[in-house]
Amino acid sequence: MGEQLHDVRLTVNGIPCEVSVPARRLLADCLRHDLRLTGTHVGCEHGVCGACTVLLDGEPVRSCLLFAVSVDGQSVTTMEGCRSPSDGLGPVQQAFMECHGLQCGFCTPGFVTTVTAFLRRNPNPTEAEAREAIGGNLCRCTGYQNIVASVLRAAELMRQGGGDAEPMHASAEGTGRGADGPGAEGTGRGAGGTSAEEAA
Repeated sequence: MGEQLHDVRLTVNGIPCEVSVPARRLLADCLRHDLRLTGTHVGCEHGVCGACTVLLDGEPVRSCLLFAVSVDGQSVTTMEGCRSPSDGLGPVQQAFMECHGLQCGFCTPGFVTTVTAFLRRNPNPTEAEAREAIGGNLCRCTGYQNIVASVLRAAELMRQGGGDAEPMHASAEGTGRGADGPGAEGTGRGAGGTSAEEAA
């Protein structure tokens, strides 16, 4: 007998979604495997590294620590939802590209969502404030210099009218009932595991 599935209704990147998931399905796995939004990466699975950070009703949260059923009725913004209105790069994404803050890219989605929320609260940060804002996100590639520069550049782009800190909405594949997606059989983890190989 399979696990009982629960209907969860979310607004993901501005699009209403409904998925049927086991009670133990993590939000990160729901996004990646049920909704096919693989921009959200899973690293430590303990809420330490920040790679899985998404915005829940506008606030950054660790999606590897939340059950999908616990966020029923709420709004989620992922890396894919941080685009510009024209569907190009959003200001934070653009700044990370310009300032070479991407490096290997595995931690980047968590930084982009974290910085997006931060700049909404503080559109003109100092370098010290930028460093503090990203203090909960780990990057194994750098000394964070380029990432700090990216935060300050994103703020500059927004002051120049090159973007808005408010996340834009991107399409989510499989935004109908998601129970037929990979890993939906109730394993609690999606198909393929949740290691660094899931960076794609």
